[in-house]
Amino acid sequence: MALPSQQDLQRIIQEGDADLLVKVALELGKGLARQLTTSQIRNIFGTVRQIEMSWSPQADEEEQKWAARQLMLLKPKLAYQAKRERGRGVTMLAEVLTPAIDMVGNDREKFQNFVDFFEAILAYHTAHSGF
Repeated sequence: MALPSQQDLQRIIQEGDADLLVKVALELGKGLARQLTTSQIRNIFGTVRQIEMSWSPQADEEEQKWAARQLMLLKPKLAYQAKRERGRGVTMLAEVLTPAIDMVGNDREKFQNFVDFFEAILAYHTAHSGF
């Protein structure tokens, strides 16, 4: 399974290219289906959902700063889980999500593109893992 290029991630996260998002998420979800358990990917996605709730359009500036900080702190958590877990699934997911997190910065719209991308990966992972 080939990981998405930097240019593909930029088009997905920064430009919101939905067609490319679906294409790349399908390939990743299918490729990760046998290398990553549902609980592993849902654990990481759960953290992203918590951040999303704090980074709502109604959130004040302090909440948005906290959410952006939590998103950045997801990078070391991904690195830790990648080393801790057996197999290469978490490592491959971290290799995709870490540069995507860097592209988000403090931009709410880019964060939403990131959430959509991760949610699509999760959906295709679940569809192809037989659960």
